[in-house]
Amino acid sequence: MNTATRCYLGFDFGASSGRAILGYLSGGTSKRLEIQEIHRFPNEAVHCGKYLKWETERLFEEMKIAINKCADMGVHIDSIGIDTWGVDFGLVDGQGNLVYRPVAYRDERTNGLMDEAFKIMPKEEIFKNTGLAFMQFNTLYQLLAMQRDPEAAPYLNGEYRLLFMPDLFEHYLTGALGTEYTIASTSQLIDPVKRGWATEVLKAFGIPEKLFAPLQQPGATRGLLRKDICPKLDYDIPVIAVASHDTASAVAAVPARKGESFAYISSGTWSLMGVETLNPLCTPAVMEANFTNEGGLDGTTRMLKNIMGLWIIQECRKQFNQERAAKGLSPLSFADIVDEVSALPKPTTAVIDVDDDLFFGPDGMVDRIEGYVKARGGSIDPKHRVGEVADIVYRSLALKYRWAIERIEQITSTPIDVLYIVGGGGNNELLNRYTAQAIRRPVRIGAGEGTVIGNLLVQAMGRGDVKDLWELRQIVRDSFGDKEYGYNSAEDARWDADYQRLLALMK
Repeated sequence: MNTATRCYLGFDFGASSGRAILGYLSGGTSKRLEIQEIHRFPNEAVHCGKYLKWETERLFEEMKIAINKCADMGVHIDSIGIDTWGVDFGLVDGQGNLVYRPVAYRDERTNGLMDEAFKIMPKEEIFKNTGLAFMQFNTLYQLLAMQRDPEAAPYLNGEYRLLFMPDLFEHYLTGALGTEYTIASTSQLIDPVKRGWATEVLKAFGIPEKLFAPLQQPGATRGLLRKDICPKLDYDIPVIAVASHDTASAVAAVPARKGESFAYISSGTWSLMGVETLNPLCTPAVMEANFTNEGGLDGTTRMLKNIMGLWIIQECRKQFNQERAAKGLSPLSFADIVDEVSALPKPTTAVIDVDDDLFFGPDGMVDRIEGYVKARGGSIDPKHRVGEVADIVYRSLALKYRWAIERIEQITSTPIDVLYIVGGGGNNELLNRYTAQAIRRPVRIGAGEGTVIGNLLVQAMGRGDVKDLWELRQIVRDSFGDKEYGYNSAEDARWDADYQRLLALMK
């Protein structure tokens, strides 16, 4: 690569918004990445008939707006990449038309289907073949729900192609069909050892392998941008299948040093906490802890735990602001909520298990937390309701991180020296301090935009501008740095007592 600057366009889709980010990578011996947000748009699942679905056609229109903005700016785009959340998918026909719009993973259609699946193939056999944690919204159970829906079942006859969310958007951009490995690895349909489809699982559940488009590893070129999307761009623009599961992109951008024994959290709506391994770990201990083995960059595996994450505080804020609006009061920001925690006259003692099914669904989150605490002999002071509820959530998250990191050390027989946090949740200093106190290890905060940074730099790898994963991480450190939080051993007694409360809840 020469010293000229490359420009990559990354689309980063979350469960509440989507963004288009330009990444400018300078060449030479010391490479630096600069990023620029050029377009942001809402993304929310909507009720469509009897299901909760994603508005993929509208989101595609937003993508076209972003690409045309680049043309109007005079930017030369070297490539485009897309990352999204996992498990969800749409189906297209032989002409590439969307015939089955993606259903959102929080839809209730998969409730109870894991137990039904275990009657077809025992839980232990599913895990042996996939190494994936059991979550009711995994693609496997979504397909089982489709099989049981007379209107949806015909789409699974093998005449149509299943495309996961980033693959569907890449199809919109290029017309090409493909399945990127890291996003497929969230489905509970991939064999992590063979790094291909779990054929025994497909056979057991009557899922034809021809339902799926060919697998590609991160960095592969999916196709070229269709000319009709932006006629002003009169040159070929490759669309790269990046590590398109957003967590895979975020983990790629962890600013770790080679040789460190580190764990990571990709912190956002979910907290994805784990370690990077060379091989999948499909042992009974991993299954019992409900950890998962998902695909990573450069042939690595992400052995991690899905923890409910900031979804809970997001839903609490929504309820607080609904109540305030009814009283004519101004809405609370997340910073306002943290201020309410700081103003508490005394520490809270209640703890919740953030992964309890009670906290999975939307709406009424504060009421559910209050009910959970009251049912276990606690209470929340109405005068300090905002601060106490938020403090319970943040401390409980930190304590669940401690539980997960201890499980990781037991499973891998390797001590963890440092925890890296990437993603928007790393901007929450209160949670960062609580996490360092709970886990008794230094916590380093990577770039808040870690997901899209990983997306952009995997594009650079695919284009030959970045050599490997460790050069990618070096660029992240050099470009964005990291901030470290230590812990105060004087607070150990309180955190130990709270941790015992959490363990009692988890029994």
